[in-house]
Amino acid sequence: MKDYLVIVESPAKAKTIERYLGKKYEVKASMGHVIDLPKSQMAVNVEENYKPKYITIRGKGDVLKDLRKSAKKAKKVYLAADPDREGEAIAWHLAHALNVDEDSQCRVVFNEITKDAIKESFKNPRTIDINLVDAQQARRVLDRLVGYNISPLLWKKVKRGLSAGRVQSVAMKMIIDREKEINNFEPEEYWTIEAEFEKDKTVFEGSFYGLDGKKQNLKQESEVKEIINKLDKQFSTDKVTKRERKRNPAQPFITSSLQQEAARKLNFRARKTMMVAQQLYEGIDLGRKAGGITGLITYMRTDSTRLSDTAKTEAHDYIVENYGEEYLGKSKPQKNKEGAQDAHEAIRPTSINRDPKSLKDSLTRDQYRLYKLIWERTLSSQMAPAVMDTMTVHLMNNGIEFRATGSKIKFKGFMKVYIEGTDDNKKVEDKMLPNLTEGMIVDSKEIIPNQHFTQPPPRYTEARLVRTMEELGIGRPSTYAPTLDTIQRRGYVTLDNKRFIPTELGTIVTELVQEFFPEIIDVEFTAKMEDDLDSIEEGKRNWVTIIDDFYQDFHKRLEIAEKEMEKIEIKDEPAGIDCEECGHEMVYKMGRYGKFLACSNFPDCRNTKPILKEIGVKCPKCKEGNVVERKSKKRRTFYGCDQFPDCDFVSWDKPIARPCPKCDSLLVEKKSKKGTQVQCTDCDYKEEVQS
Repeated sequence: MKDYLVIVESPAKAKTIERYLGKKYEVKASMGHVIDLPKSQMAVNVEENYKPKYITIRGKGDVLKDLRKSAKKAKKVYLAADPDREGEAIAWHLAHALNVDEDSQCRVVFNEITKDAIKESFKNPRTIDINLVDAQQARRVLDRLVGYNISPLLWKKVKRGLSAGRVQSVAMKMIIDREKEINNFEPEEYWTIEAEFEKDKTVFEGSFYGLDGKKQNLKQESEVKEIINKLDKQFSTDKVTKRERKRNPAQPFITSSLQQEAARKLNFRARKTMMVAQQLYEGIDLGRKAGGITGLITYMRTDSTRLSDTAKTEAHDYIVENYGEEYLGKSKPQKNKEGAQDAHEAIRPTSINRDPKSLKDSLTRDQYRLYKLIWERTLSSQMAPAVMDTMTVHLMNNGIEFRATGSKIKFKGFMKVYIEGTDDNKKVEDKMLPNLTEGMIVDSKEIIPNQHFTQPPPRYTEARLVRTMEELGIGRPSTYAPTLDTIQRRGYVTLDNKRFIPTELGTIVTELVQEFFPEIIDVEFTAKMEDDLDSIEEGKRNWVTIIDDFYQDFHKRLEIAEKEMEKIEIKDEPAGIDCEECGHEMVYKMGRYGKFLACSNFPDCRNTKPILKEIGVKCPKCKEGNVVERKSKKRRTFYGCDQFPDCDFVSWDKPIARPCPKCDSLLVEKKSKKGTQVQCTDCDYKEEVQS
């Protein structure tokens, strides 16, 4: 019989932790929550201080029975759920269900699943933090009061299956507001003048800056022509400025920055990033010689950029040994963003000495790529700044000023390991200028005027939306991925080129919420509510008071909405084709995975068809059908024959309408970060990357 029972959330962790703790410990998994609010009802008693009604989750009865049996035999029970609000609530529910005194030293938390971290956590058990529990409980109750009151109203007035939530409604409003900006945008004309210069057989580029020492924006072609007519072929270098500029490394990952960077560099959705990160945190089997199942990263739900002294020391030693002393960054305090809870560390490898290359054979492709990203970001954060030599040249011609800038990486520093991605995919590269000094004469090879029009703001990608929500204080690390997932599953948005476009349904729901529940959708109100909920965690506010302050006004608005919200009928859009089974008109309908075609004679006729987009290519397999664009269940674009299931041709890469000039096989477009490359599917023929 074991002396101690340890309860964790995931079975993946249980075996590893049991091995670290030894024979006296039995480690079992609760499989997440065992006790929660029922899904079928709101389960919040407003009359009794918003008391939640908890039940044993359906299907978890046997799990709880087994845990009770083991708890009765054990001398002591340790509750080791995840180190966050959710984990604290799970521990609190388990304590009550297993008759464990919540005021006893029963709670252990660890930020990483390594032998040292586990053993240290069991040396320092603590009581359950009731403030964390209350903070989690307040969020659950608030979300129930909002979702379980507004959603049934939407079912009644619009259609069944709709939902409105505290954070998702604000996210939808942001997406819709951006769409309105784009639709209302009026482009404005502007011009630039580029020039090619040559000095000592070196060609370099410059741009028009202004007149008589003052910057000037060019709005009309007449202004451009007037300037070009004044220019001679020769320019003089009026001023040459040389500087040394330092660029600091990015801080270690927090939840939101990991989701953003994984989207930019790995093309991961937020949900996928968190799923793969969870696997790396819970442990990967590295083989017996490497220590068996081992947690490779620290806990992945965090808003702290702090690294432990141990992690810093390990990183510093690695940098000196592998790159040299000059690559080591000066130790300085790492600043968390304002309002960060700093409950645990940044997301980092549990050991920097486990470099990605050494683990490649033990990891799946996705695990390897995400681990590599986390490893490189952590290591680079402890490295020296990059040093750039920059040069700016002021070129004058009859009072008209052009400027040319160049830069050269003098010392790579952290850039030797990692460079943070950007939304516009700009790369850091050398842009050299010849060795110019003041008073030199430089020839202009070509003067090129360019007409432009201002562009509307871009639609939100997942990464950009997460970043904006974080900047505005909406949501918390654990909410970003579920929020983005929900608005897509409900059919409130579609994705076009990885950018969110609101659907008619999403717009209708958001406008109704905005009309009758303006505070739910107000950014400032939502951000303040997040701060209020955080204050419960800090022990500064009572959770019932915060909920009551919100509910009193919300309940009045709910009564008004019940009476005044008009019923909206969403009409199906005619598709312009007839059903081949019954002859009635086909219509567009919105389903879980986006729009599809359905017969208007439903339910008498249940014919449905996917919406197919032809790309102008004959099927290379059956030679009769046409290749069409399709969507997988995960909304990924692929290409297949429109004669499916008679023809099973499929391709992730887009086929093009000409054969390979070398072997006459199918050519496809291969997309990469550099652009699009045309490749043959049967031989080594390739065409140069097209911009």
